[in-house]
Amino acid sequence: MSVTGAWIVGAVPDRAVRRVRSTPAGNPPPAPESRDEAAELAWWRGRAHAPMFTPSVSCPGDWIAGEDAVRLSAFLHACHDDSEHAERLRDTVMDLFPPDAGEGLFMAAARGADPFSALAHALGPDATLRLPGRFGDFLLDAGQVRARLPVVERTLALTGTRRRDAVERIHMWTTGLGDDPAHDADELLDGPLRVLRHAARTGLGAAGQVRWY
Repeated sequence: MSVTGAWIVGAVPDRAVRRVRSTPAGNPPPAPESRDEAAELAWWRGRAHAPMFTPSVSCPGDWIAGEDAVRLSAFLHACHDDSEHAERLRDTVMDLFPPDAGEGLFMAAARGADPFSALAHALGPDATLRLPGRFGDFLLDAGQVRARLPVVERTLALTGTRRRDAVERIHMWTTGLGDDPAHDADELLDGPLRVLRHAARTGLGAAGQVRWY
């Protein structure tokens, strides 16, 4: 049975963020660490620039995941809090997202792969850790959006060779670990930034969440 990974980033009312945070649902316990996170991050830093995929011979343009790619995928998945408490919080926050796609809402989906993990592979460990929250999951009030936006701008607003390399590395992930060769890699870079810019401009909060369907 196939699964689809999704990363959703949306602008949310600032007052609603404060209301959610004031409830028990808005303060989940820390996610249990199933692996030695510090050691895995050190490993990732050491391997971030090494090839993790090889070109596919049977499907030109696609890629085949190596052992390092599988290990990185497992680490990023282990960092995802899938507890019942965390899922309830995601459901609560999702109800706050705008009903229609536009400047205030971004969603990336990929068959068999997690779009945020694809972005993390493209950016590398240090740049990924500069993004808000914890590996794609975050809840920011309006003040935090404005404070974090400059860092997100520097991280995602890539140009030239850096952008071309990031797009290619996203494609490696979505074909080598997933089954989504048509994934819009450019939008994975532009969409979250567009939402955060919109939220900062309009005085809104913002939230992001990784989900599997």
